[in-house]
Amino acid sequence: MLNRLISFALAQRLLTLLAAAALCVAGYFAFMQLPIDAFPDVSSTQVQIVIKSPGMTPEEIESRIVVPIEQELLGIPNQKILRSQSKYAIAIITLDFAEGTDPYWARQQVNERLNGVMPQLPASASGGIAPMTTPLGEAFMFTIHGSLSEMEKRSLLDQVIRPQLRKIEGVAEVNALGGFVRTFEVTPNLEAMAARGISLDQLQQAIELNNSSDGAGRLTENGESLLIRSDSRVENLQQLSEMIVAQQNGVLIRVRDVANVHIGALSRYGAVTENGQGEAVEGIILTLKGANARQVVKHVAEQLAEIEKTLPAGTTVKPFYNRGDLVNRAIDTVSKSLFEAIVLVLILLLLFLGNLRSALVVAVILPLSALSTFLLMSRFGLSANLMSLGGLSIAIGLLVDAAVVIVENIEMQMAEQHQSEHQTFLPPLHIIYRAVAEVAVPVSSGMLIIMLVFIPLMTLEGLEGKLFSPVALTIVFALSSSLLLSLTVVPVLCSFFLKPGPHQTPYLVRKLESAYQKILNASLAHPKKTYLIAVLSLLSAVVIFPFIGKSFMPTMDEGDVVLQIEKLPSISLDNAIQLDLAVEKAILAKVPDVARIVARAGSDELGLDPMGLNESDTFLVLKPQAEWQAKNKEAILDEVRSVLNNVPGVNFSFTQPIEMRTSEMLSGVRGDLAVKVYGTDLDKLNELSKEIATVLQGIEGSEDVMTLENSGVQYQEVRIQRDMAMRNDLNSQSVQANLKTLIEGQQIGSIIERGKPIPLMLKGDSSLGQSTPDFSRLSLPVENGVAVPLLALAELVKTEGVVKIERENASRMSVVRSNVRDRDLVGFVDEAKQLVASKVKLPEGYYLKWGGQFENQQRAAARLMLVIPAALVLIFFILFTTLGSVRQSILVFVNIPFALVGGVIALALTGEYLSVPASVGFIALMGISVLNGLVLIGYFNQLLARGMPIAEVVRHGAMRRLRPVLMTASIAALGLLPLLFSTGPGSEIQRPLAIVVIGGLITCTMLTLILVPNLFKQFGVQEKSHG
Repeated sequence: MLNRLISFALAQRLLTLLAAAALCVAGYFAFMQLPIDAFPDVSSTQVQIVIKSPGMTPEEIESRIVVPIEQELLGIPNQKILRSQSKYAIAIITLDFAEGTDPYWARQQVNERLNGVMPQLPASASGGIAPMTTPLGEAFMFTIHGSLSEMEKRSLLDQVIRPQLRKIEGVAEVNALGGFVRTFEVTPNLEAMAARGISLDQLQQAIELNNSSDGAGRLTENGESLLIRSDSRVENLQQLSEMIVAQQNGVLIRVRDVANVHIGALSRYGAVTENGQGEAVEGIILTLKGANARQVVKHVAEQLAEIEKTLPAGTTVKPFYNRGDLVNRAIDTVSKSLFEAIVLVLILLLLFLGNLRSALVVAVILPLSALSTFLLMSRFGLSANLMSLGGLSIAIGLLVDAAVVIVENIEMQMAEQHQSEHQTFLPPLHIIYRAVAEVAVPVSSGMLIIMLVFIPLMTLEGLEGKLFSPVALTIVFALSSSLLLSLTVVPVLCSFFLKPGPHQTPYLVRKLESAYQKILNASLAHPKKTYLIAVLSLLSAVVIFPFIGKSFMPTMDEGDVVLQIEKLPSISLDNAIQLDLAVEKAILAKVPDVARIVARAGSDELGLDPMGLNESDTFLVLKPQAEWQAKNKEAILDEVRSVLNNVPGVNFSFTQPIEMRTSEMLSGVRGDLAVKVYGTDLDKLNELSKEIATVLQGIEGSEDVMTLENSGVQYQEVRIQRDMAMRNDLNSQSVQANLKTLIEGQQIGSIIERGKPIPLMLKGDSSLGQSTPDFSRLSLPVENGVAVPLLALAELVKTEGVVKIERENASRMSVVRSNVRDRDLVGFVDEAKQLVASKVKLPEGYYLKWGGQFENQQRAAARLMLVIPAALVLIFFILFTTLGSVRQSILVFVNIPFALVGGVIALALTGEYLSVPASVGFIALMGISVLNGLVLIGYFNQLLARGMPIAEVVRHGAMRRLRPVLMTASIAALGLLPLLFSTGPGSEIQRPLAIVVIGGLITCTMLTLILVPNLFKQFGVQEKSHG
């Protein structure tokens, strides 16, 4: 079949070249349309439910909202994890579904169950399924600057900017934070109401019933029809205050007689501060799942520039986080490495082939394979990101393998033909066909083996699967296209550009050959010494291996820093804002490399990130790297740490925008390691998590250890005495409703202003919510009666409660999280497990689970242990079918452990950890080492078939194949060299891979060229056939 393909390509040379040109054009267009992002989409199918219920405590939220919903959701098929958080006034329930579940189907299932349970929830509960975005959806964030007040800025964001941005393709939602949401507010004057015997319910009903408009049908007059519309809507404060509440003895009581009418603001659950100067208004763009992040961010920036022209004079929009910057930097890093690799490969080809024409023919494979890879990527829906383009840069060195072997063989055959006496007999095309056909089978098998080796990566699950299957797919696409092109386009180009002539060995190859001849002769003369050296090198790697640290994934430096601060649980919003401002001022004063700081405390409007008032995410925007005074980012973070160590009453940890969301999405926790404690009693869970945190802090390498300070929220409990309430014509529910109206406020309608609805609120005087004595002196007005003091109806008691209640798969849990620095994750966790087991005693029914990045590392290791042996069996099968001999297949196989030796030694020397990318490097090595052995043994067999004695076969064959073996190895190594020295985002993931492959190639090539000839001479052929 291969021969048919080669002969067809050579017979139809013009057609082959036209097809290659068409491929280039299609590949270019595919590349232009590829979606571009920093990361592959690592989010699993996830559905979030957000339910708000103003004024409810975490325990009430849990028992009255979360538990009923959880019971209903537990039976949904394909569900992996059900997590929930109950906080003051908000519940968030997250369902993770199995890989490959259709997100629309999942949302529909959840929606059906939720609709079934909604009627059972408290009347005040509102909300539903969150927008269809992923945790990585926060792609763009900005604040509004100018002389406007916070309320005007917020109205501008809600009414002008947000609607414009919502219509951009790929935007799921625009989240608004900070500032004040404008309302029309009616503040009851309790004394005036009591004097006139009007209750809060009466006031509320009067406003609700008299602020409406409706249609009443049609009227026909003189053959025309008129639409009847009745309207009594309030349009401004004046009309609102004139509204009639009741009539007493012929006297009309208006709203202004019993209440104060003015412009107010909704109750706030969070705030945004900037640069230590004051509050700010912030917008966050959330992208849809699967949207092209770079495209969306570009359109958002363009749209904002347009909107800015229409804003009031002096008002500007200033972005402080733009995912596009990271995407561009990441793509630049990879493109630069790709370009450098191509240049290095070209130089090497020139040195080894010594002939510009041959070098260029081989080099044509690079752009052609890359373009056909882009074509395949767009067919299979892959985006161009760090990982998939990284796969391409790993493949650069392997792409030319097939072409190198083919061109080198064509050159040699042409030279031999030219030097022999019978040169007139064979036309050049025939020589080319014979040369290509001679190496087609071993080359194809070798390429197939390298592709097979990457198949295990496609079976990885979870985060590592999402990150590394694009790598494997890209490599398979690139190698398969390069193999096809090497067997068709390369022979055709050779027929046009390579001229038969005497073969001249280039200078570099002559030097290498003379050195190699001495070593080969010495090793063939002393086979035992050769074996001894090989076994010793293998043993050294076995000894070193246990000392290499293991971790899941090197942390990618995104360039942006998020500082998470946790304050006292009972802190008020005003104090939280003051503390954030103080921290910002201190950082800006003492850390010169921080250019701007935006902090958000508390929860956002959508409730996707329901932090308490005591938590804030602080974005530190750093100056451009060229202007840094500190030597690196770690030094800047250390400066920030030293500033925060002087701030009393705060816990803090550092993370990055994407990293924070990925770790939260995967395990519900932010951090390298999360220890989850499951149990029933909240106080006990709290106590256990503090004990565990203390143990973790004592372990070397732990950093930013945090457990939520989960107690200490102060509650003012109002214990209503039912009998007293009844005597005063009240009941518990009406007392509760009145208190809620006076303190929290209640929406009783809306007023349309310039076509936009503005909430109309009934809310007590703000002084009531400021002090306990004022609150306790409160009197509730009763219809046609005397106002009743609150203390006559209820007892006021101060108690303590929790900040939040976390649950996973329907049982309560508490989490301790820690980052690990300058130490491998697995070693750290092993030590932590032993210490926690010995120092922390768990009561009955309580248990621990170790999660976070560590969980992923364990899962990836287990999966690779299963799949790699399967791939090895497949490789053996291909070797056997190619060579037709079990003995020789085993000989090639022996190369694998020796290839891994170099990788292990390289890891040890550079101090890198054995992480998922390093494992990918080892996988690539297995393939390359088999390829080299196959090329060598395939040629030995050809020489044997010509009847050459075995001692001569080994010598002559090894010398003849030195150049292709050295070329494939050094090109693969040099192709990865740029990755070794690259510094941009993503280089942290590619470096361990490059280190392993380059180290392994050095040992593997040396051993292939020295060990294989010895082994073949001794064991390659059964004795009786060549006695």
